[in-house]
Amino acid sequence: MHRRSLFGLAAGTAVAATADTSRRLGRGDVDRFEAEHARIVAQDQALGGAQRVENDAVELAMRIKSALSRGVAASMWVRTKLYCLASDVTCSAAFAAIDAQARTRARGHLDAAVTYAGLSGNSETQYHVWNHLSIVAGQRNDHAEVSAAADAAKSQSIAKKDLLYASLAHLRNARAHAGRQDRSAALRALRAAEGSFDRHASVQRPRWIEFFDGAELDGLTSIVWLRLGEPDRAEYHLHRALGAIQPERVRNRTYYIAHLSLSQARQGDFESACHTADQAAELLGCVRGSKRTTDTLASVRKLVVSSGTKEPSVLDWAERAQAWI
Repeated sequence: MHRRSLFGLAAGTAVAATADTSRRLGRGDVDRFEAEHARIVAQDQALGGAQRVENDAVELAMRIKSALSRGVAASMWVRTKLYCLASDVTCSAAFAAIDAQARTRARGHLDAAVTYAGLSGNSETQYHVWNHLSIVAGQRNDHAEVSAAADAAKSQSIAKKDLLYASLAHLRNARAHAGRQDRSAALRALRAAEGSFDRHASVQRPRWIEFFDGAELDGLTSIVWLRLGEPDRAEYHLHRALGAIQPERVRNRTYYIAHLSLSQARQGDFESACHTADQAAELLGCVRGSKRTTDTLASVRKLVVSSGTKEPSVLDWAERAQAWI
């Protein structure tokens, strides 16, 4: 009797130990991780590619992965949502690295994200990875890979049933065509992006794609026109973008102000370009991590210096700009 009691006690201890190491994962876990990711997305919009944003995203993705490894999902829905979150959070780390122009780190994050996205089996999550991959390829001027990634995004079922996703993928293709100086193909892609955007429905979507609104459509369109060598058209879209952009999106506002300065400099309007660049500089204290922005302003300064202008205010700006570029 005593031996049987000891055996029962040992068995109970083993079961308890197993329970301690294999926790049941439910909707509460999904909600908790989603709330943490929402805070990271908000930080990214305010701070740009800060190392803190990237590190926070990596740490959260590791905790989600650890929960999946140690726990048992209460349902297929919970497991799918957690893999989606692991991928989306890792994409957030990738975007922070993209904004910091840390392409190798960004690509490493996306290699991990594509695995989580595949395990999720979720079309929107897979679209998210391809969208970010197209941006990394664009930073390397690998136009073929930009197009391939954009086409992979468009092939996802989410892009076929939700025109907002289709619109963003068309814009990525437009950038690739503009990079190759294929004007007709770039304009076709721009028209497709605008047409899809105009017809998309207002529905609830994941937090990460909330950035893609009318202001962002104009902002991304301006980049295409700059690459096509038409800075006057780019300036038109940049004024529209900056007039509509939401105030909390400080990183994007600074980025597009810098591009407005670049569009003005490419038109030879150096005084306006320097004045606009100063507006971007005022925001750089908040978004120091956005090397994409400082690199754009460095391009403005290079144009100013190479122009040979003797305008005192412009020369003064070029000297001052060295401190924050």
